[in-house]
Parts: sequence; C-alpha cells; structure tokens
Amino acid sequence: MRLIRVFVPDEDREAVRTALSEMEVEFLFSEADGRRDGSVAEIPVPAGAADTVLERLYDAGLDEDTYTVVTDVDRATVPNVDELTDRYVEGPKGERGASHAEIRERAKDLTPETATYLAFAIASAIVAVGGLMLDSAIVIVGAMVIAPFAGSTLSASAGAVISDREMVVDSATSQVTGLVVAYLGAVVMSVFLQQTGFVQPTLDVGRVGQVGAFATPNLLTLVIAIAAGFAGALALATDLPVSLAGVAVAAAIVPAAAAAGIGTAWGEPLVVAGGIVLLLMNIVFINLTAYLTLIALGYRSSVIRNVRDNADVSLRSGAYAVIVLFFLVVVALTAFGTYQHLVFEQQVNNEVQDVLEDDEYSSLELAGVETEYNDGSAFSDEVSVTVTVGRSSGLEHEGLAEDLQTEIDSRTSRSVHVDVRFVDYQRAAALGDTEDGRSAWWPIDEWLPLSASSSSAQSMPQAVALPADLVAERADPA
Repeated sequence: MRLIRVFVPDEDREAVRTALSEMEVEFLFSEADGRRDGSVAEIPVPAGAADTVLERLYDAGLDEDTYTVVTDVDRATVPNVDELTDRYVEGPKGERGASHAEIRERAKDLTPETATYLAFAIASAIVAVGGLMLDSAIVIVGAMVIAPFAGSTLSASAGAVISDREMVVDSATSQVTGLVVAYLGAVVMSVFLQQTGFVQPTLDVGRVGQVGAFATPNLLTLVIAIAAGFAGALALATDLPVSLAGVAVAAAIVPAAAAAGIGTAWGEPLVVAGGIVLLLMNIVFINLTAYLTLIALGYRSSVIRNVRDNADVSLRSGAYAVIVLFFLVVVALTAFGTYQHLVFEQQVNNEVQDVLEDDEYSSLELAGVETEYNDGSAFSDEVSVTVTVGRSSGLEHEGLAEDLQTEIDSRTSRSVHVDVRFVDYQRAAALGDTEDGRSAWWPIDEWLPLSASSSSAQSMPQAVALPADLVAERADPA
C-alpha cells in the first residue's frame, strides 16, 4: 500500500473530492496549519496506483507543483483494495506482481548515476583482469559483485514490456557505454601488467585456464546467460532482492569483457573475437530471456502496438528505430558466430571420443577438451584444440595427437592444431585386495594359529579378510 499526502487549496477541494469519489478511492481531509488556505488529503491506495490517482487529481485542476508526499504503508484498512488494484494498477494480467510503476522504479534504482556507473564498470573490469590472469575464481566473483550492469541490462526488457521507449533507449545507451568503458579499462589494465613486467609479455594468455574459459562461447555459458536473465526478470517483478540476481548478470558480462581486453593487449585476435562473441551472446540472451520471462509472468503490453499507435517522425523515434535495428543486427551476428562455434565444438568432442574408444587408447581416461574460438577463418586459418587425458601406464602414445588431428580435420574441414596433455597417476590397490580387486576371506579357525591365540576365538567373527601377501603366504607357506 501507498499513502498519498497532498495539499489541496480551498478552491480545488471540491474538484478533488469529486475526482476521488468517482474513482471510489478512500480519502480523508485534515486542516492545514493555518499558514496556507487549504487542507491536506490523505489517500491510501494500492502499490502501483499512486501515479494514476495523482494524474486524475491533476486533470481535475490540482496544481502539479503542490506539496505531495507518497510513502509506504505497512498496514492499512481499505474496504475495496482488491477492486482498486484490478482497476488502477497496471501490471500482469490475471496475476499478482509488481506494477508497471514499481518495475520502472526498481530498474532505475539499480542503475547508479553516470559517473558512478562508469567508475564501477572500470573497477569491475580491472578486478576481473586480475582474476583471469591469476586464474582465480574468487577474484572474478569479486569483480561480479561490484559490477553495475544489472540495472542497465534489465531496464531494456522492463521498458519494452511496459512500453516505455525512453527507458529502452536509456538502457541501450547505458549498456553500450558501460561495456565499451569496461573493455577499455580491461585493455589498459592488461597493457599495464604487460609493460611493467608483472606478467610476462610472451605469456600465451589463451592457455590460462580462466582466460580460455571466458574467451570461448559454449553451451554452458549460454545456459548461464539465460538463467541470469530469468533470475533478473523474476526478481524485478517480485519482492526478491534484485541485487542478488545482478551478480548472475555480471557473471555473464564482466569476465568476457575482461578476456577480450586481455586478448587485445597480447595481440591474440582469436581471444578477442571469442570474448566479444561471448559478451554479445550473453547480452542478447539476458535481454531476450528477461523480456520473455516478464511476458510469461503476465505483462502483456505490446511494443509493436504502441509503436504503431504512437508512431511519429522525430529524433526520439529515429533513435529508437536505430537502436532496435542495431539490436537485431547484433542478434543475427551473435547467433551466427555462436552457432558456428558450438557446432565446431560438438564435432571436436565427438571425434575425440571416437579416437579414444580405439583399443590402442583404451587405457586412457579423457579429462577435458578445450577448443579455441572458431572464427570461420576471419582471423586465423588454424584452430587450437587441447585434449587432456589421464594415464596410469608408462606408454607414451606418441601417435595420439596425430590421430586426433587427422580425425578432427576430416570432420570439421578446418586446419586444427592439436595438443595432448597427459596427466600421469598411480593407482594402489586397497589393503586386502588381490590382483583382481577382490578380497580373500579365510575361516577364522584356520587362521588363528597364525594370528591369535585360541582363547580369543570366541570373541572374533567366523571369517576375516586378509591382505593379498598374507593370503599368498597362507596358500603357499614355503
């Protein structure tokens, strides 16, 4: 509930009373302190109806600059609150959720002032670069926490749903500006680390675990972006803390921007291309998923219908059309780049699995497959694939990399550079296991002469498991 307290001059009192009575809204007039000729109207209304009620009062003749205070109310007894909610609160049709006004307010509250927004964007990118270069997930999480992109990202979807073109334009502008600033901040931080010697200039950044993970779009990162958009929209339309969902949104944005900045500083075009495609993919699917989630929650305002009804030739309408066109182009290019790499990654995984199923490599255990971003030969004709396998034997398997390269080349029609990383390990049998892995069990009365006095036989089980060497000794005492 909200409580509207508004000063009503004496000459407007009857008009305000009539307007409130027609709206069937409860109200109460109380006299002012005497310094002004008029009274104060106290009007309890459902959350989200305050703007509608005030607009009716302004239409009735009340000055828009009059003293007005709108506050939250923990408890209020209003007889027809449900009827007023259905009549005046614009929100999800047939559902209970936040009103359009509340969604607008929450989305705006998530976005700080421009200077603060840009400062946090730079700071989060710098921290993310440090986390990627340190290969530290904890530091990367810290970058997500301070990232300011939740509000700017979710505002576009909210504005599209509630038909607020100005919010959509502001959100798109903030997203582009914030991402460019974050990318530039990541580049500056990466160049600083490189030139000062904190990180070796000859480092192959594509081999750093966290950098490679956020410089290659894959199905898991796509799922993260979709989940982040869903969580953000759900929090925006309910009473859940939106700031928590903002961390998930940042998880899909900040590391990818930092990876692109690192690739730029180290002159790695595939890392840059992969990071940018991953970044755009996440942005597109966060916005799209948030919009579809709000639609699924019952918010039915039609952007197309509003554009058609209110279409006019103006600078604002032109800017809105340019933003929509730009978004569609980004969607198309991102979808193509993402689909191309996902298909390539799936083909590589299948070929690696087929090769390792051969009898020659039956003793190897697949530990992971890492693929460099497949840019379709735009920057490089060769794509790097790293296969990690575990082995417990002393066999070198010198032909494995060549076999993998041959199979992947024939399947993907790309020149592939294959690296094989072996992880050696030893496996010791558990105490009491024989060579075939089974424990040997001996009757206790046969073993007692070797292990215990006959007086303790009554308190011992009928059979015991013996180590393999003792089993051999018992079977062949000589």
